[in-house]
Amino acid sequence: MSGASARDDGPHDGPHDGTAPATLFLLVGLPGAGKTTLARRLAAAHGALRLTPDEWHLPLFGSSLRAEGGRDVLEGRMITLALQALRLGTSVVLDFGLWSRDERSALRRLAEGAGARCRVVYLPVALDVQLARIAHRRATAPGETFPMAEADVVSWRERFEEPGAGELAGEEVPDPPRGWPTWAAWALDRWPALEVGEG
Repeated sequence: MSGASARDDGPHDGPHDGTAPATLFLLVGLPGAGKTTLARRLAAAHGALRLTPDEWHLPLFGSSLRAEGGRDVLEGRMITLALQALRLGTSVVLDFGLWSRDERSALRRLAEGAGARCRVVYLPVALDVQLARIAHRRATAPGETFPMAEADVVSWRERFEEPGAGELAGEEVPDPPRGWPTWAAWALDRWPALEVGEG
């Protein structure tokens, strides 16, 4: 498995042609980092299925980010769909943000179990740029985003676990946290409605 920074976004192996393993692209970054724009480019370049939770969350649950746990259930179903697509040989762009290193490790392991490659693609963003992008998107496309207070954005930046060089380079997935026998078990607890399936 291998990783990439946001600059590494061109068509490397083209759309999946049935001869090479499918690839799971994990887009990592905070709101306003440009993930969905890059996700669209990657999906077009690699003939990949793009899964962007906001595009599903807003029609289903409205502008509440919490939605009584609905977001986690939605992501679990999307990951299930992603794993099914990978097993069929279709690459997937997972446009989730993935602030936690554990989330990324679990998904890397699940992709491996599905017989796919995985690339971690990180989009760093400065706070002033992030706030300007969030404000612009809210002003120009209010139905496509969530209201975000500056204090929340600052708090999210403190919680975000930036991927290191080893993670971006596709280093071996570490063991799951203490108390979890496998990453699949951890993922099933993290994302309700996730189905790991065969692999």
